[in-house]
Amino acid sequence: QVQVVESGGGLVQAGGSLRLSCVASGSIFRINDMGWYRQAPGKQRELVAVGTNYADSVKGRFTIYRYNAKNTVYLQMNSLKPEDTAIYYCNAVLRTNYDYRYKASWGQGTQVTVSS
Repeated sequence: QVQVVESGGGLVQAGGSLRLSCVASGSIFRINDMGWYRQAPGKQRELVAVGTNYADSVKGRFTIYRYNAKNTVYLQMNSLKPEDTAIYYCNAVLRTNYDYRYKASWGQGTQVTVSS
């Protein structure tokens, strides 16, 4: 079993900052990559940041940090805008101790709300 758990969401005023955290745990053999996606109401889920790739809308404001030793990834979000309001999901592409194939595991998501 693998668990991916996000934390750190909340309500913040425009211009403020939040830091999201994500930890993957369980029978993990190796994690290939970890990243962040988001889904706003009525919209499709979109990439926010994975590795060195960032959505154009967040470049210069968001930074992704990965701490490999602890199967953890962070998303530092600065200069937040109301359009950043969404549920933020962590994704880990990993291999378990029981399956040689790499698969994507998703967290339950954490709500980020930015007020104007």
